[in-house]
Amino acid sequence: MNTTWHPNSWTERPAGQQPDWPELGALDEALHELETRPPLVFAGEARRLTDQLARVAKGKAIVLQAGDCAESFDLSSADAIRDKLKVILQMAVVLQYSAGLPVVKVGRIAGQFAKPRSSGTETRDGATLPSFRGHIVNDITFDSDSRTPDPQRLLQAYNTSAATLNLLRAFTRGGYADLRQVHNWNQEFIASSPVGERYERLAGGIERALHFMTACGFDTDDAAMRQVELYTSHEALLLGYEQALTRQDSLTGDWYDCSAHMLWIGERTREL
Repeated sequence: MNTTWHPNSWTERPAGQQPDWPELGALDEALHELETRPPLVFAGEARRLTDQLARVAKGKAIVLQAGDCAESFDLSSADAIRDKLKVILQMAVVLQYSAGLPVVKVGRIAGQFAKPRSSGTETRDGATLPSFRGHIVNDITFDSDSRTPDPQRLLQAYNTSAATLNLLRAFTRGGYADLRQVHNWNQEFIASSPVGERYERLAGGIERALHFMTACGFDTDDAAMRQVELYTSHEALLLGYEQALTRQDSLTGDWYDCSAHMLWIGERTREL
């Protein structure tokens, strides 16, 4: 058996959870357009994440993955993206201080637009339509037009992911992720939430640690205090979309799916 891998190797094997696209010509056009688009992430970034996950496996770091079960085109505003990032950063600071280890931050964001389904159809009041497979495929509204898989949504998913990544990079590199700012958010949470009272002692410890660093002459305006690296992830569910965004790295010759830094195929998708 020929085991040589290439980006479309998946077409030679059974693939579950793929939509029943009604117009294959329109699908081919959309996928060809995606092949010409710039990668959403870069191979070097994916390699950095691989190195950091190796440290996690050795017990030298912690990985935090957080985000939506499925993203929505309708909830990808700047405010929504900022608020998701804010929560991830708050959790990361608490974990990092408590464990005394670096936290590798992975967002389930900028690409988690597809949903695996237990059934290909949904029936309501005697009407049977295709299941909602996420905004990258169709719409949740229960009518024939909305539920028909639309290849143009693949391009919309790419555009939304690109805009989200652009904003995330601006936030994480432009001072929004400043450690003191994140600590202030945690203090606000403690002051406004009964649940937050449980973390008051922890917040006090973080505050003392920051004062100690300042007293020792550590520059709190240093990039290490003001910037973070956030990696993106999603389930590699729509294999045609993933193939279209797979690129060969010019430095190593290795292939990378450049739709996100970290991808997986879930247990239901693998029928396990």
